Formats: sequence, structure tokens, C-alpha cells
Amino acid sequence: MFQTLTDKLTQAFGIFRNKGKLSEADVKAGMREIKLAMLEADVNFKVVKEFINRVTERAVGGEVLESLLPAQQIVKIVNEELCAVMGNKNEKL
Repeated sequence: MFQTLTDKLTQAFGIFRNKGKLSEADVKAGMREIKLAMLEADVNFKVVKEFINRVTERAVGGEVLESLLPAQQIVKIVNEELCAVMGNKNEKL
């Protein structure tokens, strides 16, 4: 399951490669692919919807760091939001 999700997320990030600047349409196309990947991995629809909204808001409305390419910026945002959804602390089982 995780390998499939990883592969699909990697494909989705490919949309952002070779872009000098990201347009809102680019972000929407990439978020659609990420949404489909997460839903295919059986992530709850409400969680996916909230996650996609937060990532889109940060990617479209946020500042792009000069040191990062647009694709790297998207990966950074997605990583931070995935960590927030899954929890930042180690919890005992």
C-alpha cells in the first residue's frame, strides 16, 4: 500500500518539474493527482479533502522560497502537511 502511494505521489510531483513558476492551474492539476493517490490508498475522504485544501492554500497563496524550485516547494509543503495529519509526536502503541 505504501509503495503504491509513494509511486503515485512521485508521479504527481512530476507535474511540477521543469516549471519555472507554478500557476494555479499547475497546482490544481497536481493536487488532483495527489487526491486520487490518497483516495486509492484508502485514506478517509474528509481527511483527503482537508489535506488538499491546506496544501493548495499554502502553495497558491504562500511565498516561494528563493532557494527552492517550485517542485521542491510543493514537496516541502506536502511533507509538512502529511506530518501534521499523521502527528508530529511518537506515540506508544
